[in-house]
Amino acid sequence: MFEKNLNIGLLLDFYGDVLTERRRDALDFYYNNDMSLSEIAEEMSISRQGARDLIKKAEEELLFYEEKLGLAKKFDMAQIHAKEALKLCESNADTDTIKKEILLLLESVG
Repeated sequence: MFEKNLNIGLLLDFYGDVLTERRRDALDFYYNNDMSLSEIAEEMSISRQGARDLIKKAEEELLFYEEKLGLAKKFDMAQIHAKEALKLCESNADTDTIKKEILLLLESVG
């Protein structure tokens, strides 16, 4: 079964501009517009198998970029650290402790 990997939708946001227009469109149809392979095939004037192959190759390309660059993973970690920093700011800890903890969080993101 050809199941949707929701992570690919996120990777499309990060790396979509480096894909060919054709691959980007196929992924956009599939993940963002929730079109079926048959609908994509009709829209792009290709076979259903051609649509599947196009999506698979585009997914592999996005996964390659993420493996090499890790932008989505870094973004996720930055969001986690930002939430932790916000909690620290809202805590009753003293200012020096908060500053030290936030600096540690920021250093771990870099």
